[in-house]
Amino acid sequence: MKANLKDTTFIIPVRMDSVIRLENLLLTVDCIQKDFDAHIIVLEAAPYSNGIISSTLRDIDYWFVEDKDPVFHRTKYLNRMAMSVKTGILSLWDTDVILEAEQIWDSVRQLRENNYDVAYPYDGDFLDTSDILRNHYWVHRDIEFLKKHKEKMNSLYTVDGIIGALGGAIFIQTESYLNAGMDSEDFYGWGLEDGERYYRWLEHDYRIYRSKGCLFHLSHSRDSNGMFRSENHHRKALHDFHETLNYGKEELKKLWIYE
Repeated sequence: MKANLKDTTFIIPVRMDSVIRLENLLLTVDCIQKDFDAHIIVLEAAPYSNGIISSTLRDIDYWFVEDKDPVFHRTKYLNRMAMSVKTGILSLWDTDVILEAEQIWDSVRQLRENNYDVAYPYDGDFLDTSDILRNHYWVHRDIEFLKKHKEKMNSLYTVDGIIGALGGAIFIQTESYLNAGMDSEDFYGWGLEDGERYYRWLEHDYRIYRSKGCLFHLSHSRDSNGMFRSENHHRKALHDFHETLNYGKEELKKLWIYE
């Protein structure tokens, strides 16, 4: 019997750039749905609708947005989705992640009991599976196999080995997410938005929790939406990130107000 997560909405924006990305999205949604009864919104931004996602995923809300921009403006779409959420808990979820069901349940429980405002369902260790291990998981759907081979994976986004990854999978009280200004749309394309968001939450004195266990990233090829497009793009992302670090709480409230 599935656990009741009807007070939680997972929002997953996606740019479908390959068959592997589609497979990873299916695995990601399956990882949630096999154990939980939850609301899931998948937003696809693409030049045209090919009907593939809507015909392969079940029991989700599917949104299609016509978008001919080669840059996937993920933060913009996260905000659009977040403003439609009616549940008390919101989850920012990537298209290529899987983890233990107990880690999800642990994080949601912390928010339900109002112990924390934000909960990461992993300890900061974000492991890239590699193509070979990802393919094995696609066939067998055995997360114990991935856990057994963790030492063969590379850790993603570790900051001096202390904080660890700050994205991929996050639960937050919906009201807290809205009050802190949601995501900064200054981050246009791939960048440092996960870190900026985290430090903004710290500035708002949000109580942040981490569950035990790692998060697995299902490997995929990267196009221009999976890296800095240029040195100017990199410098702009760093500027936006450090700008947040220099603001106080009241300044942030004025900066990130949405009508």
